[in-house]
Amino acid sequence: MAAATPALTAGVVGSGFVAAIHVDALRRLGVEVAGVVGSTPERARAKGLAPVHDSLEALLESGVDVVHVTTPNHLHRPQVEAVLAAGKHVVCEKPLALTSTESAELLELARASGLVHCTNFNLRFYPVVQHARALVRSGELGEVWNVHGGYLQDWLALPTDWNWRLEAEKGGELRAVGDIGSHWLDLVEFVTGLRVVELCADLATVIPVRQRPQGEVETFADAADVERVDAPMSTEDLANVLLRFESGARGTFLVSQVSAGRRNSLRFELDCSGGALAWDGERNEELWLGHRGRPNELLLRDPSLPRTEMPAGHAEGYADTFRELYRAVYAAVAGEPAEYPTFEDGHRAQLLGDAIARSHRERGWIAV
Repeated sequence: MAAATPALTAGVVGSGFVAAIHVDALRRLGVEVAGVVGSTPERARAKGLAPVHDSLEALLESGVDVVHVTTPNHLHRPQVEAVLAAGKHVVCEKPLALTSTESAELLELARASGLVHCTNFNLRFYPVVQHARALVRSGELGEVWNVHGGYLQDWLALPTDWNWRLEAEKGGELRAVGDIGSHWLDLVEFVTGLRVVELCADLATVIPVRQRPQGEVETFADAADVERVDAPMSTEDLANVLLRFESGARGTFLVSQVSAGRRNSLRFELDCSGGALAWDGERNEELWLGHRGRPNELLLRDPSLPRTEMPAGHAEGYADTFRELYRAVYAAVAGEPAEYPTFEDGHRAQLLGDAIARSHRERGWIAV
């Protein structure tokens, strides 16, 4: 009788907001989270996510199979390099690195390693997004003519709002575009199957000086009663971008972290020769289908759609997209065929970001 395949184990680097979502998704899949590393052992223990290791090196030596990197952006490259060198499969939060030069190097290392490598573009795994992709790829909607939408948030709308992403040396040259605009671009390329080949971008920093707290502030945490100092900003609060796709389709999107009342509004709409399609992440179980000459339709998620887990009427949400992404990743680790965003997609996001930054500097159209 053949021996049973040993269960896969995971380690998580980071102990903040996103790390907790990774841990929850893995446990819901039945993956043992064997260790976590925080910025300090004390901070990691306070979160109670998993057994705490004192360092990344100690985690890598513990025998975990897959390592999830959920730390601030500037730490991704050295940590991913260490994970790959230790022969571990890796899931890395986006951005993959601070520059496209660095992401290209990580992609080359990952390919050469033969290990599973994933960039955490989890939003692809909403069931209705998967269905939208299938509709477009089937040809049912005809030729894609126009792609439009945006990603709006308000969590940085006040001068007193603060997070490490506001520091260019930690977050990168692009902030709103790199943090949430990258998700929008990845989604529309994923759904349409079309690549952006040229773009024109206009970026703006509408809060040029913020009041930085004296001390660390966790993402989405309240920091009302702390001492502050003025901090000049070099990264953008919002961006408007025109797009041209390889097929000749046009596009436009707005990304903003200063849109009051918009907590996490990701929307895209496709105008096609045979109809239209629209999805709103704040109503993620609905897909609007537009028609000429007959009534429009509103498709609701049900168990017949791909990547769905819950019965109809039992909502699936943001955290479930992580679970479904990792279901695919861990299937690949086990040697099964699976589709998921790799470091190639992470590098692609960096190249799009480079083009957006250059277009803004040069005030014109830039080829990707």
